[in-house]
Amino acid sequence: MNRRTFFHQTSALAAVSALPKLYAADAAGRKIKVAVVALGRGMQHVQALLKIPGVEIAYLAEADPKRLEAGLKVVNGTQQVSCVGVKDFRSFLDDKTLDAVFIATPNFWHTPAALLCMQAGKHVYVEKPGSQNAHEAEMIVAASKKYDRLVQMGNQRRTWMKEAIEALHGGAIGPVRFGRGFYYNTRKSVASNEKPASPDIDYDLWQGPVPDDAKHDFKSLAHYDWHWFWHWGNGELGNNGIHSLDILRWGIKGEYPLRTTYNGGRYFYDDAQETPDTGTAVYDFGHAGIEWVQSSCHARAAEKPLGEVIFYGDNGTMAIARDSWINYDLKGVEVSKGKGAGGGDVAHMGNFIEAIRGNAKLNSPIEEGQKSTMLCHLGNMAYRTNTVVKCDPKTGKVLDNAEAMKLWGREGYRKGWDVKI
Repeated sequence: MNRRTFFHQTSALAAVSALPKLYAADAAGRKIKVAVVALGRGMQHVQALLKIPGVEIAYLAEADPKRLEAGLKVVNGTQQVSCVGVKDFRSFLDDKTLDAVFIATPNFWHTPAALLCMQAGKHVYVEKPGSQNAHEAEMIVAASKKYDRLVQMGNQRRTWMKEAIEALHGGAIGPVRFGRGFYYNTRKSVASNEKPASPDIDYDLWQGPVPDDAKHDFKSLAHYDWHWFWHWGNGELGNNGIHSLDILRWGIKGEYPLRTTYNGGRYFYDDAQETPDTGTAVYDFGHAGIEWVQSSCHARAAEKPLGEVIFYGDNGTMAIARDSWINYDLKGVEVSKGKGAGGGDVAHMGNFIEAIRGNAKLNSPIEEGQKSTMLCHLGNMAYRTNTVVKCDPKTGKVLDNAEAMKLWGREGYRKGWDVKI
């Protein structure tokens, strides 16, 4: 079947009023059948799902046959029921026994893939950031409501740091005024246009609904360097900044910022990378503010922060790292500490499975997750337009900035790959 046929069929399926739904009563006493799409980060999904009781991995989908072969070897060597491997995830969407799909594709596939899965009646776990642009953020949230599907975003710290934020909101350091997040690494120069295309990968499927970019050969960007080119990726802000920004926004009880800035540059290498390797994104919410500090090519080991995220309140400072936290008084003296349940990917994905069973609420429902992802989109708009991006704090809509609004959504999708709710 060609691409157009796939999309038309799924659109027709979505229109059928008798589309079967998975009710909690139905899910409570049986195995939850899932599929995992894309086996880079997706292999960590596989490893976690194999540890969650009552879950059966029915399908794996991957455009790279070597990755697919490796994934099937792991699954079929662990679970009793055989798993089916496919190149194109759309081929299993008509399986009415399939409950949920785990999407670990590149960012530019997140929303298009999630829409297709929801239209086919599946619940969705989608990796961060969940959307490649602001318009897709709106689309994935609207679709979850229209099709009445559970959609959890893979910002795992929403589960790992739950107890820490409860302590923060309980008054551990008094009213919170500001928060800071960090990302330090030692990334090297990108290898754009230097790697020959692999004859094994289906690059047409890998790029999916995204049109070609005349400036770059996308075949040289698989499986990772696509992050650093605006046509496909969201830079480090959408790659790793989303984790910190999500917790910071949660901690200060913010919705959408009044003003956003993101200043920095590509300082360490003279190569084809378009996104900054160093910078600071700052967000003003009116009652409080947050910032994300990025140093992708220098580890800054001499100034290691107190935690992944740090909050500053009237009575002191709270530093959170994974599932633990430390509180300091205004003089910087440690006064208390705590530790949560943690649990890694198993805990966050397990929460999604329990929500399908009707035993839990999602720790990161897509509507909440995309409010945080919007911080990434707004920050990138500010960087690319060299402006202060102002927003409606209730809706996140950009105000009085025509240049930023040009970046709100993709100009168009590849012909025959229409992305619709």
